[in-house]
Amino acid sequence: MSSIRTRLANRFAVLVLAAVAIFAGTVYTARRTGAYTELERHGIQRAEMALQLFKQAGASQFTVGQGVSAPTGFLQRALDAIPGYLVVYAQDSTREYQGPSIKALSAFYQGEEITELARADLETFDAYVREARTRQTSVRFAIRNDAGVLVAVRDSSGRVAVSGVSDQEANTSWREILGSALVALPFIVLIAVVGAYLLAGNVLEPVDRIRQEVEAITDGRSLHKRVAVEGDDEMSRLTTTLNAMIGRLETSFGGLRRFTADASHELKTPLAVLRADVERAMSAPPHSTEQLVALEEALQETARMTALVDSLLTLARADEGRFDLFREPVDVRSIAQEVFETALILGEPAEVNVHMPEVEDITVQGDRMRLRQLFMNLAENAIKYTPKGGAVVLSLRRDGDVALFAVRDSGIGISAADLPHIFERFWRADRARSRVAERSGNGLGLAICQWIAQAHGGTLTVQSRLHRGSTFTAAIPVAAAVVEQDPEPPSIERAAPAIVS
Repeated sequence: MSSIRTRLANRFAVLVLAAVAIFAGTVYTARRTGAYTELERHGIQRAEMALQLFKQAGASQFTVGQGVSAPTGFLQRALDAIPGYLVVYAQDSTREYQGPSIKALSAFYQGEEITELARADLETFDAYVREARTRQTSVRFAIRNDAGVLVAVRDSSGRVAVSGVSDQEANTSWREILGSALVALPFIVLIAVVGAYLLAGNVLEPVDRIRQEVEAITDGRSLHKRVAVEGDDEMSRLTTTLNAMIGRLETSFGGLRRFTADASHELKTPLAVLRADVERAMSAPPHSTEQLVALEEALQETARMTALVDSLLTLARADEGRFDLFREPVDVRSIAQEVFETALILGEPAEVNVHMPEVEDITVQGDRMRLRQLFMNLAENAIKYTPKGGAVVLSLRRDGDVALFAVRDSGIGISAADLPHIFERFWRADRARSRVAERSGNGLGLAICQWIAQAHGGTLTVQSRLHRGSTFTAAIPVAAAVVEQDPEPPSIERAAPAIVS
């Protein structure tokens, strides 16, 4: 496989070759066409000169023989001095004069057999002459090894002069240009190839440097490196784009490492507890209270791991775009009522007051199960992080083309430093939000909530202050504002959270 440098040099050479050929062809055509025009002009000038000589000549310049007058003396010599083929006809179409070039057509022939060929040439030339006399334009002729143009000119007395100019009298500059181009063509192509090869090497040198630097970034551990940016041209812009891509890869690899470590940590703890519970149940007396307690704890840890694995699977499918939403007209009011009733039950043991003072009839185009999951997760989080005696307020209202489901709590709130990260996977806020074991989660709920909102063409925002509570608001487009062709659900990893502090 040839390199880009070689291909550029070859193509540049072909372009130069084509340019030279087009130039030579254009010059050839233009000059040859101009040469024919030049021949016609010479023929007209000579014919007019012959007619002028006849007009100025006196009777003494003619001899009459066999009823035909012929020029003699000075007129004869002047007409013979006119170059080319010249024939002059009187008004009655009798031939008054023919130049020495016409007489020379048969001068090369000797012998009776050859004389017939000479007569044939003369007859052929006479046919060209007769055609020229009857046409308004010039006539091309070809006789023996000669060719040219015949031009007929008539004066006021009716006398006609036919002048023939040979191609050999034309300007031969076009032939010289064409010949020079053909001679110089190999040198031009050679210079073009060498110059293009050197120029391509100079232009592609930054590309080779970029390739070498990118090759040095072999794995995720070297993604901190960047390609040096030089100048402000296309290569520098390409380098800037590569650096941006490497930066995104570094972020993705870092997130993947954190994700793997966090997932391993989250699974390690329940597995250890599950193993200890199973070992305790095996060592306890059969059907004893100790065995039942151990099995119950093992069952709880199994449920916790199942929920974690389900969340991880949901996020993985969302990242790959393989998580389809079953869109249909959904009554959001009924979902909000179900979530409110469940939140009332969850709030009783936590001694948290749950209210929903505002709820409107709204219909959206979406997945009912996922929307319920979104609303329920927000309500559960609010109850989880609200201390005893606190309050959680749910509301559903319409604002233009969106349905707003808001969950406001009087809980511990979120610090300004943690607020930009709460939608990241496995993110845990400060110890104030996870100090109690039963309140700790796996850090995936809000990430899933954000994906559900964005998959429906909406947003999930949060307003919070430490020790003053938080307000999460999910904005979902109503049915009339949803386009017919649903967009592909975005990846949670790539989607940036919309946060208002």
